[in-house]
Amino acid sequence: MKAIPVEEAVGTVLCHDITRIIPGETKGPAFRRGHIVTPDDITTLLDIGKANLYVFDPRDGYVHEDECALRLARAAAGQGIAISSPTEGKATLTAAHDGVLHIDVEGLFRLNSITDVTFGTIHTGQFVKAGRVLGGTRVIPLAVPEELLQQAEGVCGEHAPLIEVRPLKPARVGVVTTGSEVYTGRIKDGFGPVLRKKFEGLGSSLLDQVFVSDRVEMTVDAIRGLVERGADFIAVTGGMSVDPDDQTPAAIRATGADVVSYGAPTYPGAMFMLAYLGDVPVVGLPGCVMYYKASIFDLIVPRLLSGERLERKDIVAFGHGGLCESCPSCHYPACGFGKL
Repeated sequence: MKAIPVEEAVGTVLCHDITRIIPGETKGPAFRRGHIVTPDDITTLLDIGKANLYVFDPRDGYVHEDECALRLARAAAGQGIAISSPTEGKATLTAAHDGVLHIDVEGLFRLNSITDVTFGTIHTGQFVKAGRVLGGTRVIPLAVPEELLQQAEGVCGEHAPLIEVRPLKPARVGVVTTGSEVYTGRIKDGFGPVLRKKFEGLGSSLLDQVFVSDRVEMTVDAIRGLVERGADFIAVTGGMSVDPDDQTPAAIRATGADVVSYGAPTYPGAMFMLAYLGDVPVVGLPGCVMYYKASIFDLIVPRLLSGERLERKDIVAFGHGGLCESCPSCHYPACGFGKL
């Protein structure tokens, strides 16, 4: 940067904010760092006592912070990302539609390891609504060499997309509710209304809900029957614990489904099962899904509906962040539960 008389500053770029104070009325920036001085600005600058200014001394091969922010955001963004115009050198990334946020965390680490480059986000793997702020990016100096910016863009390219929002695919959900107490009418089913609300909130619909006893054969027939009728997502409720009558895990296995995991390091939700019957996800849902506002359902099902095929390592990863603190007033998803 260099100091020049204010009258010679037209067309130059301010290196820092310039504050204006009106006693008893206001104190704040009259001009922001990065502002390009216009002829109309000269009178105001002189009125606030600025006879000389520190301005950006443009050199070949350097890129201004605003352009850097835009280029970084564009290089990182995939589907479902909206990018704001830079403000104070920072570009903000928001969700363009509902979906599951996916961030290449390794790529993000590499990007932030480049000197003078910053890119901060919320946690990956969570369901987000349109308009939610997902991240921001900027460089630290007022300008950086073109070569440095190209290095950062190269990292984004190697990990493309670095950040995206994957839309949910509407599913036809088949629900199998197990338990002799519900099957015989001794108690009223509480799972169906909860699941209908949750799935419809994610853009899916219930094809049917089939009630069965605790017999493995009945559950197997119900699962297969729903798939034959066009269900592309199966949720089996009840019978997920270790009591003698809890036969749902055995029934899911007996369908021939490939079991990814029985058990998850999440509380609530430990007695969860995930399997695939061909390409159809089959989830065994413990009773906590019916009771808690947030549970393993809310961590896993949106990702499945986005088309992600989960592996056991994805379930294991919930060990770090899988504990709900059972706050007196639930703030999910604005909390640490299930954040990766």
